[in-house]
Amino acid sequence: MPPVKRVAMLSLHTSPLDQPGAGDAGGMNVYVRSLALELARVGIDVEIFTRAASEGQPHSEELAPGVIVRHLRAGPQRRVPKEQLPGLSESFTDAIAEVTDLLADGHFDVIHSHYWVSGSVGLTVGASLNLPLVHSMHTMARVKNIRLHAGGTPEPDVRVAGEQAIVDGASRLIANTSTEAAELESLYGAAPDRVDIVAPGVDLDTFNPESRPESRASLNFASDTFHVVFAGRIQKLKGPQVLVAAAADLASRRPDIPLQLSILGSGSGAEALRLQPLIDDVGLQDRVRLYPPVQANQLAHWFRAADLVAMPSFTESFGLVALEAQACGTPVLAANVGGLPQAISDGRTGTLVNGHTPEQWSAALETMYDDAATRTSLGRGAAIHALAFGWQRTALLTAQSYRTAVERFQEAAAR
Repeated sequence: MPPVKRVAMLSLHTSPLDQPGAGDAGGMNVYVRSLALELARVGIDVEIFTRAASEGQPHSEELAPGVIVRHLRAGPQRRVPKEQLPGLSESFTDAIAEVTDLLADGHFDVIHSHYWVSGSVGLTVGASLNLPLVHSMHTMARVKNIRLHAGGTPEPDVRVAGEQAIVDGASRLIANTSTEAAELESLYGAAPDRVDIVAPGVDLDTFNPESRPESRASLNFASDTFHVVFAGRIQKLKGPQVLVAAAADLASRRPDIPLQLSILGSGSGAEALRLQPLIDDVGLQDRVRLYPPVQANQLAHWFRAADLVAMPSFTESFGLVALEAQACGTPVLAANVGGLPQAISDGRTGTLVNGHTPEQWSAALETMYDDAATRTSLGRGAAIHALAFGWQRTALLTAQSYRTAVERFQEAAAR
């Protein structure tokens, strides 16, 4: 197979330098950053093209040896809601062209785009540079529309059409799970032999079960507190409102349970959710606390300080939070949707909940509290389960996808 030495990675949606859990930043930020760093460690240089979202950002930054982040001027130099990003695709494409025009021919071997707005750009850039495109969806419009929660806004037709064009035009598609691969095939008609299944990874140096009692003490949670943590964007799609309602139901039925729910994250744009009024309405100010998003090393402390990490998402392509929590030795209570059944081993590392009603989640929390022995067992299983998901494995499998894309692209060109 032909060697792959340098990759152009496109992330118009959000920068890998942004704080996960803030605004539209989340698991994809962690994915792009971690994958790029690990690819560099296995000998593949990566240049990440993203949009300058503030004044004074350097045009390029070296994230680590072999990884460069390029902040391109495309639209206003401020955060832009993701709903407006399709309108910036053309200017982002032009900005990439300005950079690549200064580089030698053959500088890149392959393009890897993340999320549909980047994929649309990737199709154009790939055609211009005569390079194969590898694309990671992360989430898909047709999947989200099928699982739309009550009162939710369907994904627009322009996104559906954009994703279909990417599926039709990309050399390879990378799916996080076999479920996502099946959705690409059934909902978008992707050819199975162009889909590679590559699970995301977890930073096992940062997220590990060491010093759990110390982490709990450092965050001032008493040993007898039933501490539940939610970490992610504060949006309805992620389901924090389900947890607040479940906490209210549990508190009314079982006032003896010393529940403390910690919600870490923030939200912006059309999908942002104001949680504090919901908390005030149910009178849980002393039981439910909101915290801003934190860096990875602090997030690991929060996960280690938890008895349980909850993910009541309405859709997840995989769920990196679930993997990070399990790596810290903390069981996960998650909705039985998307990639979560593959990120979590039900009954061994956590529990899956079939639904999103407050009563279902209240009952699940109650069961987990009442059975401390099972929580301990799940935590041990979670830490072992996460060991199989290091980022090096993700990088090596992704590199294999790159090589296949280049080989088949060259064969097609020769024909």
